[in-house]
Amino acid sequence: MRALEKGYLQTIFVDEGQYVKQGQLMFQIMPLIYNAELQKSQAEANYVGIELQNTKRLADSNIVSKNELALAKAKFDKANADVSLAKTHLQFTQIKAPFSGIMDHFQVRLGSLVNEGDLLTTLSDNSKMWVYFNVPEAEYLNFKTHPQQDNMTHVSLMMANNELFPYPGVVQTIEADFNNETGNIAFRATFPNPNGLLRHGETGNIRMTVPLKNALIIPQKATFEVLEKKYVYVVDKNNVIRSREITIAAELPHIFVVKSGLNTADRILLEGLRQVKENEKIHVKYEKPDAVMSHLGLYAE
Repeated sequence: MRALEKGYLQTIFVDEGQYVKQGQLMFQIMPLIYNAELQKSQAEANYVGIELQNTKRLADSNIVSKNELALAKAKFDKANADVSLAKTHLQFTQIKAPFSGIMDHFQVRLGSLVNEGDLLTTLSDNSKMWVYFNVPEAEYLNFKTHPQQDNMTHVSLMMANNELFPYPGVVQTIEADFNNETGNIAFRATFPNPNGLLRHGETGNIRMTVPLKNALIIPQKATFEVLEKKYVYVVDKNNVIRSREITIAAELPHIFVVKSGLNTADRILLEGLRQVKENEKIHVKYEKPDAVMSHLGLYAE
């Protein structure tokens, strides 16, 4: 804005943290001077317009030459151009929102002297939010090597208050390099944010649905740990318990997905793990897997 190299901030039309619509007036910088300039230009244009009308009547009566009429017409055009220029200068005093968004805190106050290039505030377009999250290398390879269906590209966001954000996001970008220290790579998901709930700097957890075929799942409470290895008590046909090491493929709320160590015919001890010993014969009460899983507070679609 070359016409306003320096001026005093006269009016602020918005508040910090306010949602601003595209084209909404936010600030005015010294409008009185440029408004006076516009009024002066309009008055001169009106004066020259009256002169042009008089000259035209005289020219129609052959009292003045056509050259004098053309000169009056040129003065009138110049006066109108000055009006347009003054209107442009006046528009430079108005700072309008280039897009809709959230207003940040002000860098200046009323009456501050503002120079060309000074930062007044920042405006954040949060109609769509980019959420970055880190993915381990193994999960990245699974994501890239298997067909990417909708349930793998669509993710959900668990906000900091442990509530699920109501709008799903879509994984659209993966960064180029892995972090050598963590072994993770950053994914970026885009979430619609029509109500402006999400803002820059918020935290949360990303949930990505990964299909597991023929998965064997067990309750987490049926396992115990020895030297960072997972074990379960398997009950044989004589109701004698023996510990068995298992390998975990995935961890979900309340359950483990077993990679190896168990098969569907095995019976495992669910309750009282701390009250039994290896190779001990116990009295058991069998519970169906469906009934056990229904009491674990699992989310089912």
